[in-house]
Amino acid sequence: MISDSGTYVASALPGTHTITATSAGDSSVSDTATVAVTDLAGVLTFHNNLARDGTNTQEYLLNGATVTQAMFGKLFSCPVDGAVYTQPLWVPGVSVNGVLHNVIYVATQHASVYAFDADASPCAQLWKVSLLDAEHGATAGESPVPWKIGNSYPVGSGNGDIQPEVGITGTPVIDRSSSKLYVVSKSENTSIPAFYQRLHALSSKDGTETDVVANIAASVVGTGDGSSGGMVDFDPKMQAQRPALALANGTVYVSWASHEDVSPYHGWILGYNATNLQQQSAVYNTTPNGGLGGIWMSAGGPAADADGNLYVSTGNGLFDADMDNVGDGDFGDSVLKLDTSTGLGLVDWFTPYDQDTLAQNDSDLGSGGVVLLPDQSSGPFPHLLVAGGKEGVLYLINRDNMGSFQSGSNNQIVQSFSGKAGLFGTPAFWQNVLYFAGPGSALEAFTFDSSSGQFNTTPSSQSSYVFNFPGATPSISSQAGSNGIVWAIDCNQYGPPSTSGPAVLHAYNAANLGQEYWNSSQAANNRDQAGAAVKFVPPTVANGKVYVSTRTEIDVYGFLPN
Repeated sequence: MISDSGTYVASALPGTHTITATSAGDSSVSDTATVAVTDLAGVLTFHNNLARDGTNTQEYLLNGATVTQAMFGKLFSCPVDGAVYTQPLWVPGVSVNGVLHNVIYVATQHASVYAFDADASPCAQLWKVSLLDAEHGATAGESPVPWKIGNSYPVGSGNGDIQPEVGITGTPVIDRSSSKLYVVSKSENTSIPAFYQRLHALSSKDGTETDVVANIAASVVGTGDGSSGGMVDFDPKMQAQRPALALANGTVYVSWASHEDVSPYHGWILGYNATNLQQQSAVYNTTPNGGLGGIWMSAGGPAADADGNLYVSTGNGLFDADMDNVGDGDFGDSVLKLDTSTGLGLVDWFTPYDQDTLAQNDSDLGSGGVVLLPDQSSGPFPHLLVAGGKEGVLYLINRDNMGSFQSGSNNQIVQSFSGKAGLFGTPAFWQNVLYFAGPGSALEAFTFDSSSGQFNTTPSSQSSYVFNFPGATPSISSQAGSNGIVWAIDCNQYGPPSTSGPAVLHAYNAANLGQEYWNSSQAANNRDQAGAAVKFVPPTVANGKVYVSTRTEIDVYGFLPN
C-alpha cells in the first residue's frame, strides 16, 4: 500500500510483491518495483537449524535472475577487533534502545561480541561487549589466549591453526523467546597463572549478562589421559571449544576437542540449564578410560532430532566398545546418539570397521559435521543421518538402529560410499539433494532416492570450480522448493594475519551446480572483495542479504544501489 505522502507500507504476507506507482498528473506514466517480505524467524544457530542442513527456505528475493554481477555485490563491511571464526547470526525486529532493527550478531577471537544493524549502510554498530571485563565475570588482568609467546605456545603445538589469539571460537546460539545469546569465552590470566572457559547468557538487546556466568568445570569417573585418583577432570587450558553450541529442550549444549591435537584431551559435551547457567545438567566424556576422541566437526554443532536426542561425530582416539572387558566405553572415530531425557546417555552409535586405520592415519571421522535428513514419509528408513570425515567416505545411517561396530565391512548401516575428497565441514541438504565440497574437489550434489532410502553415488551435478583445502560448508537459500541457490565460501587463502588472502563467496544454481550465478572475485576493481579468509565458516543468508565472516570484518552482500 502507498500512502498519500508516497510512503510504501509493505504487506504482512511473506513473498514477493510488485509495487506500481502511477503519476497522478499523467496516468500513462508509471513504474514498478519489487519488494520481498520474509517470514524467516532468524538464523539463530550454526547452519540454520538443529538438523544442521544449512537451509533458509524463506528467501523470496534472491534467485538466478537477481544474483548477477550487474545487480548483486558487496554493500558494506563491519569492522571487528579480532578474527571471526563464528557464523554470523541474524535476528529480525530486535528492540535496541527502543528502536527495532534487524540484527547480525558476531563473536571474535578477541573475546568480543558485537551487534550490528543487518541492513544499515554504512555499517551501524548497535552494541559491543568484551567478555573479559568484570561485568562479564572475568578477573582483573585476563586476556584472550595468545597462540605464541616468544618461542613457546600456551595452547597448541605451534601450527597456528587459530592465531594470533583464542577468545571465542564456537558459534553461539540464540533463544529468541528469551532474547538470550549463549556463547563460550576462553581466556587466561598470566599473573596467576590460570586459564578460564565460561558460558555466558547475553541479552540480545544490549549484551549485558542475564544470568550468573558459568565457570566451566566437570569431572567423570575414568582412568584416561590426564586422570588423577580415578577421575578425569575437564581442563580449560587443553580443551578447545571449536564446535557450535546447541540449544535443545531448554538446555545449552557445549562440546570440545583439542588445540592442534596436543594431549591430554578428550571429547566433552556439557549441558547447562538455559534459565540457570549455574545448573549443570549433563556431562559426557567420549574417552574416559583413554584419550583423544575430540568433538570438533570443523566447527559444526551437535544435531538434535524431534525427540531431543543429540548426534555428534568424534575424532581419532581410543575405541574399545567392541570389547567385552569391564569399563570399555571409549568412542574414538564414531557417530554417537545421546539421550537427553536425564543428563546425557549413550543409546546408540556407529563406528567404521576400519577405525583403527583411521586413527593411525589421522583420518578423523569427526572432521565432518552430522546432518539429519528430514523424516521420511515413505521408504524403508524414516530417520536418517549423514556423516563423513577425512577419509572421504560418506555414511548414511539409520538413526533408529545405527549399527554399532562390525569388523570387516560397514554393511550393517544403510549405505557408505566414497566421495572425491575428505569432508572438513558440514554438508547442506535440500530437496533430497546433499551438497558439499571437499578439499581439492568441486562442489558436488548427490541425489537421495526416498523410495530406496539411498543416495545415487554419482553426482547429479558439480561445479567447474575446485575448492582447495579445506573445502566449503555450503548454505542454501530458496523460496520453499524453488529458486534454490547454493552459497559457498572458498577460504583456501586462510592463514596468519600477515599472509592470508580474501575469502571468495560463490553462488550456484542448486539444480545445476555447473551454472555459477556470481562470485565475489568477478567484478572489476575488487568491488566485491571480502576480507581475509578464515576456516570452516558457512555464509549466512537472510532477508535478501548474505553475511560472510573474515579475519577483520563482516562483509555484507545484497542488491546494489541503482
